[in-house]
Amino acid sequence: MLTLFDMPDSGNSYKVRLAAAHLGVPLMRVTMSSRDGSTRAPDFLARNPIGKLPTLGLEDGRYLAESNAIMLFLAEGRDEAGIRLMPADSYDRAKMYEWLFFEQYSHEPAIAVRRALFIYEERRALATPERLVQLLDAGNRALTVMESRLSAHDWLAGDALSLADIALYAYTHTAEEGGYDLGGYTGITAWLSRMAAQPGHVALTD
Repeated sequence: MLTLFDMPDSGNSYKVRLAAAHLGVPLMRVTMSSRDGSTRAPDFLARNPIGKLPTLGLEDGRYLAESNAIMLFLAEGRDEAGIRLMPADSYDRAKMYEWLFFEQYSHEPAIAVRRALFIYEERRALATPERLVQLLDAGNRALTVMESRLSAHDWLAGDALSLADIALYAYTHTAEEGGYDLGGYTGITAWLSRMAAQPGHVALTD
């Protein structure tokens, strides 16, 4: 069985669990925290030199890091649940990759970071007014990009649920914890409801 070293309240860990749930791929979970020093311990750094969660342990003893890479590994040829999370069409698949890059470079650095400044006590000293405004502006720009797609389409890449939706759902659905107002993003809010209603969906706290 695959082993997932994850942090329960991390969106990056959650999207791997969510993808696995949709695909019907069982995972043995090892719960850890990046805040207690355990990911900097020698035994963990031997698995992932970056020292970050999530990390996936394969049956043959190899390890894989980076949440989007892990999702791609799980989805490649593993449609046991009857759900194709990687579009068959080459253009739609490229758009899925585009959204995955967008999530890590434009979305997560603003929305996930601002949420972390609010919910993690040890990070609140970094929540200066200037930093909060900067992150709010950057996050809203990212949400506006998503809204432009989701106001006219049900899904981010192609016409069906894909890894693009799972990757961006993870931190978007908790964006209000970081002070973002999703009320004006009607396409996004409808998409969030659509995501939560999908067969196989699991919540962040599951």
